[in-house]
Amino acid sequence: MPPRRSSRSELPGPPRFPDELPRGKKLWRPAGSGWTEETTDGLDACELMAATLRLTKGPNRGELVRLRHWQGDLVCDALRLDHDGNRAYQCYEVWVARKNSKSLIGSGFALDGLFDEPGAEVYSAAGDKDQAKIVFNEVRTAVELDPDLSAILRCFRDVIEYPALGSIYRALSSDAPLKEGLNPSRVIFDELHVQPDDELWNVMNQGSDTRQHPLVISLSTFGKMHDRHGAPSLGYRQYERCKRVIAGEEHDPTFGCRIYETPDPDCDHRDPKNWDPANPALGDFLHTKNMAATCRRTPEADFRTKRMNIWTAGGETWLPHGAWADLKTKPAPGLDTRVVLAFDGSYGDDSTALIGCTIPSDEKHHPILWVEGIWERPPDAPDDWRVPRSEIRAAVHAAMARYDVVELAPDPPKWETDIEDWEDQYGEEVVVRFPTWVRKRMAPACNRFYSAVLEHHLHRPADADGGDQLARHLGNCVTKTTPEGVVIVKSAKSSPRKIDAAVAAVVAHERACWHAANPSGPTNLDGSLMA
Repeated sequence: MPPRRSSRSELPGPPRFPDELPRGKKLWRPAGSGWTEETTDGLDACELMAATLRLTKGPNRGELVRLRHWQGDLVCDALRLDHDGNRAYQCYEVWVARKNSKSLIGSGFALDGLFDEPGAEVYSAAGDKDQAKIVFNEVRTAVELDPDLSAILRCFRDVIEYPALGSIYRALSSDAPLKEGLNPSRVIFDELHVQPDDELWNVMNQGSDTRQHPLVISLSTFGKMHDRHGAPSLGYRQYERCKRVIAGEEHDPTFGCRIYETPDPDCDHRDPKNWDPANPALGDFLHTKNMAATCRRTPEADFRTKRMNIWTAGGETWLPHGAWADLKTKPAPGLDTRVVLAFDGSYGDDSTALIGCTIPSDEKHHPILWVEGIWERPPDAPDDWRVPRSEIRAAVHAAMARYDVVELAPDPPKWETDIEDWEDQYGEEVVVRFPTWVRKRMAPACNRFYSAVLEHHLHRPADADGGDQLARHLGNCVTKTTPEGVVIVKSAKSSPRKIDAAVAAVVAHERACWHAANPSGPTNLDGSLMA
């Protein structure tokens, strides 16, 4: 016999799992919300948030937030009371797409937690320290900008204290050693889907037995269904639990959740009507026109996951099927054409690529990519095969002589000596290193290349001119979402499916576009324009 479905009258206040979740521009008004002091502790929390939390980005930075109805309703639901007047939930999960104020809501929960009970221990938890500090920094900004809060709370680099109650607030991450003896009263998990394992989650959920109102709150977008071992990821397992509890297949009155998701995972991701279910702020502070621009320049798999809350099975191919083949082909440019060359080199049995890209003279002309050379291990090569370095050196010198090379952009590792020789021969203003592991440079470069392909603002080489090899490398790319944006990677480090030519193509296009926009001067080693 299946477990009993939770009755909607089991807890006071609005339905436990409403059929329609609130969303939109409507501002929070306690009197019209349906919540009372007998049904939730969230009214005080909402008042605290509306009075102290401030915008931390954009032209209105420093202004008090204007709490929306859907935000206030979420807070009141997470802090709802049972029939005995006790906090109903010990775990509450919110699944919502990016840019819907997760950090703001998390900071409100954290700040409220400092005043929840004497000796409160509040923690922001995330997969890495930088992510964990996002919510922490939101709280610290609120305290520093509010005279009343700053008079009673003390802010330090890694901790906020409330001496009157002996309460503390810290940021923790799964990449730091976990301390024994934690007794959390409230935990805000940021982006549960990127937790590498269950350790931090288990520690935070099991250390609160002596607390009167322990509460673990998870605020996350969707992510990958499987972890690096191929097993169901922590985030996906928790999402599945949410679905079971909502459906009445699992009975746990101490577990609550809200899920904003796109119901049809196969829907047209370009249709704005399919964005709304996962984005309660769409049409409000999340502007539809900005979403449309993001959709155009973001890989489809990443947009579906992060902006439409659709789970992904794993590494998703980067370029949509057929997008590269749809580009017009152009032959390699003629002699003395102003170009950029990008070099991605290896030492051992990995592949090496030298890719060129023309610098367009105006907006009417699109860059032309071509393959100067791709060197990769032949199928019948011996075990000790290495890339032919002398042949590659000769190809670089021949290309430098053939074209008007405005910039040679090499990826530094494994070819340092050669790069130094090229700097001596051609000048440091021409040889400008492009470290592809620096995500703050590579992520926007990947986005621009992706947009150029989808908008047909790029010409590809014909198959007979090495285009088939480049197409294969591009097809081997999968996406990886980082705090800096989407970058391209191999499906696995040990994968024999090479992407070196794709990486070089991205760099070549990026630097060609940069020179088209900045035609007046050489660059520094970091790619910035020299004074």
